[in-house]
Amino acid sequence: MKRILIVASNDVGARELDSGLTQMGFTCSITNSANTAADTVKREAPDIVIVDADGLSTSSWSSLKSEQLPKIKSAVHLPVIVIMPRGILDGVDSNFEIDDFVVRPFNLSELVARIGRILNRINNAGNQDSIRRGDLVIDLAKCEVSVNGRLVVLTFKEYELLKSLIRHKGKVFTRQALLNEVWGYDYYGGDRTVDVHIRRLRSKIEDANHTFIETVRNIGYKFSD
Repeated sequence: MKRILIVASNDVGARELDSGLTQMGFTCSITNSANTAADTVKREAPDIVIVDADGLSTSSWSSLKSEQLPKIKSAVHLPVIVIMPRGILDGVDSNFEIDDFVVRPFNLSELVARIGRILNRINNAGNQDSIRRGDLVIDLAKCEVSVNGRLVVLTFKEYELLKSLIRHKGKVFTRQALLNEVWGYDYYGGDRTVDVHIRRLRSKIEDANHTFIETVRNIGYKFSD
């Protein structure tokens, strides 16, 4: 049974979400503070984090987006889905470090489908123990990446992007193909998202001695041969 951590300041909304997801077969726990979510993750060991931004003020939403969500993503290697009011949808851009989102009012079945898609992608990665390309190693069992023995901390989307490229070494992916592969066909956002994540990924895994990802001009990217 998959475990979900719900991060929500609205107690009523959190309980309703807990009840609905529990009926759909998940085990849920709740914390009302994004600041302590990383510690809660370590204690509860969930498979995915859902952040409910319902009822947040503009300043609280800004803090959640710019400070607390990045803190969660950097502290724990887990996918994060955000539930947000339609009024703050304009605040979603390619720099927003989340894996998916739904907008209130939302259908619970849609949320469950998004959860399932992300978890299935993670579970399918377990068919191998590791992927090695030169000095770069992906430990699929632990969801860890290392370069020349040095552990590299990636966000979930950076990790999924790297896996997609490395599994098809030498294949050129268009930005749209990577969006479909990693973010899903119904992703809200442009292909600049891919460029931003590729730039961040390169900054973490490449150095003077290692170049793994090549830019194919006017087309997209590929993992180097």
